[in-house]
Amino acid sequence: MPYLPETRILLGTQLVFNVGFYAVIPFLAGAMGGDFGLDAAAVGLVLGARTFSQQGMFLFGGLLADRWGARRAILTGCLVRIAGYATLAAASDFTLFLLGAVLTGAGGALFSPALESRLSHADRAEHTDERGPGKGRRSVFVWLAITGEMGALAGPLLGAALLGWGFDAALAAGIVVFVAVTVLLWFRLPVAPGAVSAGAPKTSGAGKQEAAPAHSNGALGCLKNRRFVAFCLLASTNMVAYNQMYFAFPLELERRGLDASWLAMLFLLASVLTLLLQLPVAAAGQRLGPGRTMSAGFLLVGAALAAAAVTSVDAGSVPAEASGSAPGVSSPVVSVALMAGIVGALILGHMLLTPTILSLIPRFIPAKGPASGRGAYYGLSATCGGVAVLAGNAVLGWLLDLTGRHHWWPGTPWLPMIGLAVLAALTLPRLLQGLHRGTTQGSAAAAPEATAPEARARPN
Repeated sequence: MPYLPETRILLGTQLVFNVGFYAVIPFLAGAMGGDFGLDAAAVGLVLGARTFSQQGMFLFGGLLADRWGARRAILTGCLVRIAGYATLAAASDFTLFLLGAVLTGAGGALFSPALESRLSHADRAEHTDERGPGKGRRSVFVWLAITGEMGALAGPLLGAALLGWGFDAALAAGIVVFVAVTVLLWFRLPVAPGAVSAGAPKTSGAGKQEAAPAHSNGALGCLKNRRFVAFCLLASTNMVAYNQMYFAFPLELERRGLDASWLAMLFLLASVLTLLLQLPVAAAGQRLGPGRTMSAGFLLVGAALAAAAVTSVDAGSVPAEASGSAPGVSSPVVSVALMAGIVGALILGHMLLTPTILSLIPRFIPAKGPASGRGAYYGLSATCGGVAVLAGNAVLGWLLDLTGRHHWWPGTPWLPMIGLAVLAALTLPRLLQGLHRGTTQGSAAAAPEATAPEARARPN
């Protein structure tokens, strides 16, 4: 991974940020319910508020990254996450848990769009180096996915090891992790040329500060970019499908007569596949080109969902206690193999899609000087994904209930999502036609950014 030093720092930050998150948040529900006696409704509200505060504020975080500069937004996000963990450590009732959860989510919302925005400059620079266009290294976002997955694997192991000393020990470890990240970034992450606060004086000449970021079409110009909004809505199908690892797949396991331990094995499979195959899958995507990569990725996602639909078990079925399998499924081995194949196809599609989507976002930004709302574009993409997951899960849950109540074909709830995946596979390549291949900021503006670049698996 021979990237520029700042790029390596930001990729390392992604890993450590995820370690600090996953060492705490997976155990939060158990601590609130078991240690502090909060009821299920209160626990659900706290966890929902954390997710909503992050997903809902991504666009706001991107706007702040454009206004403040990515460095300041990243550091502020770290500090807000530290404040959130400190509040959780001091919490003993619902109010403080809710406040701590909201602060934790807000920290991620400030951090992620700024990190991705800054890395996008490095991504363009690495792909237009001295070897010529199209012959550069793999997308920086491929490594972002890998380092994020490493953090998602290591974090729960650290948190589980610390739970023997209590939940406060896990929170203390998380605070230490984020403080260390903040200090490192403060000293090692330079201010990108041209990223100065609004209202700063304009100067000219090499090595001097440039004008404040130019806000193309206003601060919310990304919302007026109809092609980009359509791209975000179609691309968000990737996040909706991936989120079924948390929502619909556990229900499928239960219907197939498999206990919760198998869910952990599926998550492990997803992580192992990502770590082992992300690089070769990304290389295949680079050879295909972005349009065909998007089509192939969404067709894989659609195939995974179609397999889930075809092999789905009736919600009214009762698992056979003797054999440990659900009616209609020959054995637990077959059930596990089917689910593993479904997860494998879904993750392969996700590996093709996620780095490609992130690397394509700058192509939609109008060339309006040294900065034109890049953070807002990344923030809007993330917010669309969060809204789509919320809406998609609501529709899927509603269809699951209707299917069970009216004894429809068990695969019915999956049909809308399969249709969306096919629609995205057919439409996105056409949507990408005519987009410029080079940096949207102009080569002269990109060159200084490349000397001090910036940072998916979107940090949580």
